[in-house]
Amino acid sequence: MKKYTNTGSKDTRSGFGAGMTELGQTNENVVALCADLIGSLKFDDFKKNHPERFFQIGIAEANMIGIAAGLTIGGKIPFTGTFANFSTGRVYDQIRQSVAYSDKNVKICASHAGLTLGEDGATHQILEDIGLMKMLPGMTVINTCDYNQTKSATIAIADYHGPVYLRFGRPVVPNFTPADEPFVIGKAILLSEGTDVTIVATGHLVWEALIAAEALESKGISAEVINIHTIKPLDNEAILKSVTKTGCVVTAEEHNILGGLGESVARVLALNNPKPQEFVAVNDSFGESGTPVQLMEKYKLNHQAILEAAERVIKRK
Repeated sequence: MKKYTNTGSKDTRSGFGAGMTELGQTNENVVALCADLIGSLKFDDFKKNHPERFFQIGIAEANMIGIAAGLTIGGKIPFTGTFANFSTGRVYDQIRQSVAYSDKNVKICASHAGLTLGEDGATHQILEDIGLMKMLPGMTVINTCDYNQTKSATIAIADYHGPVYLRFGRPVVPNFTPADEPFVIGKAILLSEGTDVTIVATGHLVWEALIAAEALESKGISAEVINIHTIKPLDNEAILKSVTKTGCVVTAEEHNILGGLGESVARVLALNNPKPQEFVAVNDSFGESGTPVQLMEKYKLNHQAILEAAERVIKRK
């Protein structure tokens, strides 16, 4: 099994900020819109260096989406930024009508997603955003795992024409993917090869999947780990190739069990090659206030939960 090393823990939202800094220098059509959360979204550098391309909309997220859609008509590439809860649930109508239905080239960039938002509690910890976004026709949905991948994804989506939902987080997490690894939308990344069980993970759960795979290896279980950064379009080929080999799969995500990555994988298997599947996700509930570590442990979104799910699913083969 290939070993990955944490080269220095960083927050994924800072990866987004670094990507925006680079885009500010390399793509004059990129503009940024923020809903009164410049520091939280790491827009500071972009605003400082490109004030004429930065728009502070204030706490008016629906207006922000409408303005972004309008800017695309003049050839601009707008990146909107606010918390995931306000990026999706609060403005779903505007995204559906003005962006998705109209096929506008808007990049909806969402920080503070999932339980790891932490102490702000259930009202801000959106766990249904992936489902909301993936159901919109034509919407690309990306959920990155670390700083390097978030930076690469931010840069990559500027060159992709069409609406994109880019999801990242607040807490400091291990940074383990290569800084120079190409980000290809819709292409999964095989992190380690295995023969007994496939672990398909996204976002903050990718690192936890790697830890789980090491623990399984010590028990004589060979786990194949796949990093799914693009949930839509899903890399069906990579999933089917792996699960055909291993005969079972665990999906792991910081999202509601309903509507997320797990259900997308289940659909692919049901249509092509049904195999046993276990889900590591929030089991149809809201979150609560607590530290990210406390919440991920309580809601069973960690390497131990993935390990136990792997052992369960192997027994079902």
